Amino acid sequence: METLQRTANRGSISTGPYEVDNSIKLEVDNNEWLYRDAPTAGNRKTFTLSLWLKRAALGHIPAGGDEYLAGQGSNARYHFAGDTLRFQFESGSTELESSRVYRDPSAWYHIVLAVDTSQGTAANRVKLYINGVQEAWNNTEYPSLNQESDWMNTNDLYIGTKWASNSAGDGDNDLSGYLSEVVLLDGTAASPTSFGEVDDDSGIWSPIDVSGLTFGSQGFYLNFSNASSSGEDFSGNDNDLLDSNLSAADHSTDTPTNNFTTINPLFKYPGSQVISEGGAKVARSSGSGLNKTFISTIAVTAGKWYAEFKPTAGGSNYVVGIMPIDTASSVDMDANHLGNSSYTASLGYYSPDGSMLASGNSANGSFGASYTANDIIGVALDMTNRKVYFSKNGTYQNSQDPTNGTNAITLTDTSDGYHIGFTYDTSGTVECNFGGYTPSSISSAASDANGYGTFEYAPPTGYLALCTKNLGSDGG
Repeated sequence: METLQRTANRGSISTGPYEVDNSIKLEVDNNEWLYRDAPTAGNRKTFTLSLWLKRAALGHIPAGGDEYLAGQGSNARYHFAGDTLRFQFESGSTELESSRVYRDPSAWYHIVLAVDTSQGTAANRVKLYINGVQEAWNNTEYPSLNQESDWMNTNDLYIGTKWASNSAGDGDNDLSGYLSEVVLLDGTAASPTSFGEVDDDSGIWSPIDVSGLTFGSQGFYLNFSNASSSGEDFSGNDNDLLDSNLSAADHSTDTPTNNFTTINPLFKYPGSQVISEGGAKVARSSGSGLNKTFISTIAVTAGKWYAEFKPTAGGSNYVVGIMPIDTASSVDMDANHLGNSSYTASLGYYSPDGSMLASGNSANGSFGASYTANDIIGVALDMTNRKVYFSKNGTYQNSQDPTNGTNAITLTDTSDGYHIGFTYDTSGTVECNFGGYTPSSISSAASDANGYGTFEYAPPTGYLALCTKNLGSDGG
């Protein structure tokens, strides 16, 4: 069967009856966030903020700040500090900090923060839940009994960045990743079961319909279904949020109930590379004469899968290809590991001359046409028959036909799962499309046979977007 990763995280997929169709992609480089302009004050003692989050960049903060989930005024803060979560209640308080880190970029996390200062026990006044389970704080800086917070006041409330002043987000402490099902409850400290449940079949924490909750006068519900108004409130309160630099192009079908693969930042070599745009773009500001390798968060051992890669500016010596799980687990990615003679099970389609880099494989050498900036390279990976095919701008090279299995490259590793990825040298940019989100402009909007993914070129018959709704399908 297919595998998401070797240590899968709860919250990664959902098989329950409630489907989430949309998310919003936020990117620190673009100053993308949402905010509620000059709200009326709500209940400053009791409130809940629930959201689903998929992290994408893990520390890509150009100004050296933190990734903020929310902020309101200078002293109401809710953010990552590295990979722990911190919450500041009001100006005189010390931030509460989670006792563990959250750094799985392949998973969707459900995060609930529930505040109720009327509770007699101090530890019950601020509760944090991740995927339905209450998390411990590593300190005890709880608010006093019946204390009012700096949250739910009349300052602009920001989602995805730090407050700087009314009508102005911080711009340096922005979130990079995907948000879905964002809910604020005014006057209620809710448990996670108001927003999710354990799926009976999979045992995975899954979203439920929240439309019937009591939101309170200042509460809201963002489901991102309106591409022309990202901050539209669907609670019935019309507490719409404004957006900063967001458009229909930032809406995604990568959601808590259908998780798509992205580029894995945990494998990023800590040099001049930046992974951005929801894990769908890689940019190198300089080159060292060495290729760097980037791979998908999800590896597969069966089924038929399709993805697209587009060099867009600069760079050289591109290789689009595949890598076994064992290789990915043993190398630091500071080299070309796609077709490298030291890793004979990996292979890739080489840009300068169109050759196939497949050391130890009979396909090594002459293969297809060269490619350059703005060409789209498709990968059709058949793990059922352990074969792979490559296209340039929709045309499969070397007279390959993935549907009929003609002129395939046969994988030399007959047992391990594979990641899809790429490598390149010197400065340049690559945009990736696994189907859930891409920064590339798509003209044809082709999906797979199950209706998932949005690609420039139609996946071959039987090949699917690499997402959790398709895992378990043989592609046939």
